[in-house]
Amino acid sequence: MGRKRAARFAAAIVVPIGLVAGIAGGAAAGGTGPEAVVIKGSGDVTGVVERYRDELGADNGGEPSPFPSGRREINWDGVPDELAAPNALPGDFFAARGAVLSTRGDHVAVSADADNPDCAAVRFGDLNDGYPDEFRTFSKERLFSPVGSNVATIRFSVPGTDTPAGVRGFGAVYTDVDKKEGAAFEFFDTDGQKLGTFAVPRSKDGLSFLGVAYDEPIVGKVRIVYGTSKLGPDDSKRYDVAVMDDFIFGEPQPI
Repeated sequence: MGRKRAARFAAAIVVPIGLVAGIAGGAAAGGTGPEAVVIKGSGDVTGVVERYRDELGADNGGEPSPFPSGRREINWDGVPDELAAPNALPGDFFAARGAVLSTRGDHVAVSADADNPDCAAVRFGDLNDGYPDEFRTFSKERLFSPVGSNVATIRFSVPGTDTPAGVRGFGAVYTDVDKKEGAAFEFFDTDGQKLGTFAVPRSKDGLSFLGVAYDEPIVGKVRIVYGTSKLGPDDSKRYDVAVMDDFIFGEPQPI
């Protein structure tokens, strides 16, 4: 289904991909901005991820130079051990792709891989020994999360520079979204005005995907909410903690 056609529907169109999948158009809750194409699903999210990739265009890889169209991706697996758990990830590590990450918590982090020299547990097991069994991956084997907060922000810049940029859209794979309330994206335009809030589909002990796309590169930043609580040893069934795998976003364009 083409982007313009999908935008004419106000409700999700359910399709048989995984447990839940859909495409919807319309302004998001909490915003009065332009209509967006929303592609989301849970369970086996392979199909909806591919659909969102098609929506944004060709993969421009990690080349630190701008392209007129297409998309960028981050799967975290190229992060070196010394910048992965139990260590902090520099927020500008992926600036060559036009993405800068931050949090009001302690730091942003990428989970350890299986052969890391610090012998840190995989899938944020260094923060809670139950997480390796709780969190699944979409692409092997690292995951991403803020530490000390359940909120992170991604801002966009022209790849390889510190020039602010806008993108057509942003999407990501979540793991272990248990509750309907909590995990969400808040989109802001390049002037800092809120475009809307989009909820992430629930998938207890599994994977979820949410991707939002606009006609033009108007998105300057996305505030990413990770469930209802930060990661840590005091996690319990009262809380819904969630972390993320692959990020997909439109090629950053200069404002």
